[in-house]
Amino acid sequence: MNNCDVKAYKDLCDNKTKTNWLLLKFTDTKPSVLEVANRGNEGIEEMKECLKEDEAAFGFLRMAMSNDEYSERTKFVLISWIGDKVGIMRRARLGIQKADVTSALGYFSIEIPASRLDEIDEADILTRLRKAGGANYDRQTSEY
Repeated sequence: MNNCDVKAYKDLCDNKTKTNWLLLKFTDTKPSVLEVANRGNEGIEEMKECLKEDEAAFGFLRMAMSNDEYSERTKFVLISWIGDKVGIMRRARLGIQKADVTSALGYFSIEIPASRLDEIDEADILTRLRKAGGANYDRQTSEY
């Protein structure tokens, strides 16, 4: 990541900022280079508006979750996006590039692989985060 991308990443990770997602896409001039293409503070739905069928991208989300009113935690989610119309060569290269992305981003709780927008659902992601989190102290209202 270049200096601008590092600043965007730090902004996302800082709980004091409103930024809660960023999207890494491949540059037009160098198809093997990723850059921060978009970021925002309106959550998953806003990020989904930036995903295209003919592109591959990596989304990184900051989500607040809690099991009760006293225990709010911040969790990070990696979304590996490969649109349905992405070519076979780009798909083949993504495995190597994904390793670089996960190394650069560091910690995240879960990964969501997706090729269709309906595979990125906030309620489903929150359920998966709760399951990945271990102890569930809110069993009475939980659906899992």
